[in-house]
Amino acid sequence: MSKSLKQKVQTVFKLHGLQLRQEAAKYLAELLLPVQKLEHDSWIEKILIEVEKQKLKSAVIDLEILKEAVSQCTAEDDKSESSDILNTISAFDAPRLSFAAERKKYMKDDMLGRPEPKLLPSAGLKSTVYLDRFTMLQQRTSRHDLFAGKHSRNSGSKYHLKPIEFLLGTVNRLDDVIVLGMITQMTYGAYYLEDPSGVVKLDLSETKFHVGLFTENCFVMAEGWYDENIFHVLALGFPPAESSSITRGYFGSTNFFGGPFDTTVKISEKLEHAEQELSDAMFVFLSDVWLDEPEVIARLRKLFAGFAEVPPTAFVLCGNFLNNCSSGVNYNNSLKAQMKILGEMISSHKSLVDHSQFLFVPGPADPGSPNIFPRPPLPKHLTSELRELVPSAQFLTNPARIQYCTQHIVIFREDIVTKMCRNAIYFPETGDIAEHFAKTLTCQGHLAPLPIQNMPVYWDFDRSMYLYPLPDLVITADKFEPFSAEHMECKVVNPGTLQRHGFKFKTYLPSIRKVEESQIPGDDDDDVTME
Repeated sequence: MSKSLKQKVQTVFKLHGLQLRQEAAKYLAELLLPVQKLEHDSWIEKILIEVEKQKLKSAVIDLEILKEAVSQCTAEDDKSESSDILNTISAFDAPRLSFAAERKKYMKDDMLGRPEPKLLPSAGLKSTVYLDRFTMLQQRTSRHDLFAGKHSRNSGSKYHLKPIEFLLGTVNRLDDVIVLGMITQMTYGAYYLEDPSGVVKLDLSETKFHVGLFTENCFVMAEGWYDENIFHVLALGFPPAESSSITRGYFGSTNFFGGPFDTTVKISEKLEHAEQELSDAMFVFLSDVWLDEPEVIARLRKLFAGFAEVPPTAFVLCGNFLNNCSSGVNYNNSLKAQMKILGEMISSHKSLVDHSQFLFVPGPADPGSPNIFPRPPLPKHLTSELRELVPSAQFLTNPARIQYCTQHIVIFREDIVTKMCRNAIYFPETGDIAEHFAKTLTCQGHLAPLPIQNMPVYWDFDRSMYLYPLPDLVITADKFEPFSAEHMECKVVNPGTLQRHGFKFKTYLPSIRKVEESQIPGDDDDDVTME
């Protein structure tokens, strides 16, 4: 057993371009021998990460380097796994990983020689936004059963993806062609399909659209025939989504989500055990919490009083925080005053202050920055008084990421459903919009698959908008009507505007992975209702 484990350790290090000396490989194999076999891969990956953090003079790893890595790894593991059940992650701190085609794995940008991110990079980097999205989807799609050669005997070339340059390089008609690319409108009223190899004009007159909201700059799989420089599309769908568990099967313990852990929390048995032990854990999500509306304040008092006896794990409050969407000094002063009132309201319930987190995500009209994503938190000078009253309050970026035990939660406050419906090149005639929207987000692997002019994004921070691997829960706080949908084990939920939708909100129970719709009662009712 020790000999085979030693060979395994040496093989894994070689795959990462490193060579273990014999005494180092023997030392690590002996350390791993008492560990359960299922945990071997995760521990080797952790130790590799610590080795790569050191300033290596060569690719040869001796015993001293390995012992230092093991020491750091075990110290960090004990510290992080014993605490940090709930962590919030800034969009600006999302891991910067890129797919290395030659190694068929994701690697850190600095290891690939990519520059440090800037808010205002050079204009030449704009194209990398779409190139990175394409690369992510292309490597994911190529592994799918339909395109990995598993059906090639029966279906021939039907299930082979073709680059656009393949179409442009032929003079004969091509039938049963499938192309992965991005929809663009290069001239008014004419749609094109684009990939890194070229651009081809589309004929969508006979196209059957599959489930989803198809917009410009979203990535699609087009099937049809090509003749005389025009691709006649018969069917248009999205690249197939991939569940988080399948993604981890290919990329192991790589931490795509961020947070204090070097490896993904999905493999942590301690956190999984804690998740099941904390069966009463609950997240409460509210959107458009208008603090300048007396009725909203009155209902919030009832909400906090109702939860005082059984404090939830966290309240997540999304903006806009004022209904009066003006700007300037008066607006800021009003927001600061209302935040103080909210803080006083929360602090009157000691159980909530002691046992619940209060997480705030800014809305489109809230002050602090231009409406370009990701957005920074609300300015500290507007929230200082609330922070003093409620020490557990945290002000997050938009979008924001939350890691709770082994689960990943993404919060995005933007009227994204409305925008995607408005910009769709084809509006679905059947089906529920929530289902169309959920499939669009999971298949695109992105929170906002829209043209940059409609959804401005800082080019170097576009990866903070990724949904890859798919998280467990995505909250898209939108003025659209409340809904809950699910695709590929990923729940997509919209709490809806609090006041406009009858003071309804959403709760999430992590231990059973269940979303419930709730409602704050009015004057004639007594308790918070849950369905």
